[in-house]
Amino acid sequence: MTGAKRKKKSVLWSKMHTPHCEDFKQWCRRRLPILEWATCYNLKENLLPDTVSGIMLAVQQVTQGLAFAVLSSVHPVFGLYGSLFPAIIYAVFGMGRHVSTGTFALTSLISANAVERLVPLSSQNLTVQSNTSVLGLSDFEMQRISVAAAVSFLGGVIQVAMFVLHLGSATFLLTEPVISAMTTGAATHVVTSQVKYLLGMKIPYISGPLGFFYIYAHVFQNIKSVRLEALLLSLLSIVVLVLVKELNEQFKRKIKIVLPVDLVLIIAASFTCYCTNMENTYGLEVVGHIPKGIPPPRVPPMRILSAVITEAFGVAFVGYVASLALAQGSAKKFKYSVDDNQELLAHGLSNVISSFFFCIPSAAAMGRTAGLYSTGARTQVACLISCVFVLMVIYAAGPLLYWLPMCVLASIIVVGLKGMLIQFRDLRKYWNVDKIDWGIWVSTYIFSICFAANVGLLFGVVCTVAIVIGRFPRAKTLSIKNMKEMEFKLKREVDDETLHQVKIILINNPLVFLNAKKFRADLMNIIQRENTSSQPHDEISKCEQNTLLNSLSNGNCNEEATQPCLNEKCSLILDCSGLTFFDSSGVSMLVEVYTDSNSKSVDVSFAHCTASLIRAMKYCGNLDPEKPIFFESVPAALSSIHSNKSLSKLSDHSEM
Repeated sequence: MTGAKRKKKSVLWSKMHTPHCEDFKQWCRRRLPILEWATCYNLKENLLPDTVSGIMLAVQQVTQGLAFAVLSSVHPVFGLYGSLFPAIIYAVFGMGRHVSTGTFALTSLISANAVERLVPLSSQNLTVQSNTSVLGLSDFEMQRISVAAAVSFLGGVIQVAMFVLHLGSATFLLTEPVISAMTTGAATHVVTSQVKYLLGMKIPYISGPLGFFYIYAHVFQNIKSVRLEALLLSLLSIVVLVLVKELNEQFKRKIKIVLPVDLVLIIAASFTCYCTNMENTYGLEVVGHIPKGIPPPRVPPMRILSAVITEAFGVAFVGYVASLALAQGSAKKFKYSVDDNQELLAHGLSNVISSFFFCIPSAAAMGRTAGLYSTGARTQVACLISCVFVLMVIYAAGPLLYWLPMCVLASIIVVGLKGMLIQFRDLRKYWNVDKIDWGIWVSTYIFSICFAANVGLLFGVVCTVAIVIGRFPRAKTLSIKNMKEMEFKLKREVDDETLHQVKIILINNPLVFLNAKKFRADLMNIIQRENTSSQPHDEISKCEQNTLLNSLSNGNCNEEATQPCLNEKCSLILDCSGLTFFDSSGVSMLVEVYTDSNSKSVDVSFAHCTASLIRAMKYCGNLDPEKPIFFESVPAALSSIHSNKSLSKLSDHSEM
């Protein structure tokens, strides 16, 4: 008897642990997203727009690679490598189909702290001046890129460790105001770092607390040392870039291919500088020698990892937060899903593997991602095509960039940060939606400016969590007794046919960043469950929607499987009487539910809304002004639905 039980138990155990081919295929598709979209890639429809987008992206990759390498205090050629390898690796492991990974201003700025601290400019004279066998660069340049590669390696290891620990689900702590303020503050730091090139001044490297203000203090103290030629060329470049890009944006529907103004400006400025010898005549700083080819891989120096751990954590968190925001934005725009945890793996491997090829820390950039939007990219094939052109620059066209003025390169970077800098306009939205979010935005931005982007991010997260914890104990919910009484009244006042078509869902908890995604997922699950279940025609579909603080999943759901109504147009009433408070994330989610439901032929109405919620939703979303969606009570919403149905029936009879 005992032997038979043991045999049965061993058979069950072997079945549980026997790897199946289907499970392995499913795991590969989940961890290698390229297998999912590459197998169904439509060459006829997607190849041409991806090729055009790839060419335009390559121009941005090259210019930003050169500039962000200088921002990271390393030789410009290493920025070209940073524009190549991370993009290839992310295309294999990343889920964002319209996200451009490569060199990034924020991570470059963070890694520059480690480079300047461990290999300062003053040590250049103490370094052996003989050229090494690696690309003909000096030992000083190789020491600097070794530090930046070590930051990239350790930052990637931290991101991979976060993936193993499934910390991608903790991204609900990163609210929209915090990310917006942090990226805006970091963009302000990047603009400040380019001031010395825009003005043609020699400014020593300044970092640390309040370093932002010390830089501008140094500029005003030495205002007489500004080179007029560099200032005029910078102003001219910025004006040309802004005007042409605005014209491209306005007429992008009429013209199939936008003008690559960055490439035109680089060619024109380099040719003019070469013909007039501006480097020697006017003292303009140029990019300098760009060596050809890619050096053999080398392991980053492990002995200095302990010295760069602070910058590595900054690169890991700031790079991931900024990249995830872009991936989620593209997924929302083009209707596909993104796994937060898989993005950790993709960016972690992009940093770890690329560090062996002399690359600076990488992440997704807003300017390049917006460029993919505007040029009509369809998949990550656009990024892979851009890598082909970057490779051509590395092996052929690199030396031609010698005469490119640094002030022109800085102008391209400043204009490229426009998308981040105009996030100041979000202040007006947060003031009208939730003044607490407005305060969080301002305080996070101030901390990012005064200290660093990673410090501002940490402050914003802590501040947001503390405020929500302080507000949650005051939350009130409706009692079950009141719900039953209301249901009884509705059954008596409205006919059965209308009740059968309406779903009434009670929101009985605050709706904030902590539970906004869970709210949407639960709402769709309730609608799907109610559609699949068979209910009598004389019963109302009445459900309670609980979004508790301890239910904090990502809320990822399959959009295709959650069609609310199968054959006829349905109506959904959200009873907001239990919605005691909300933030901008909650309001954005309500607006998103409204727009998504309308696109699926579901009319959504809101009952028992406070005046502040109505004002916030009207300000935050494009609601139909002619169609009433806010009602004082659930019976009023039902009466409106019933009257609209009666009118539609009369119109149908009149047409017949």
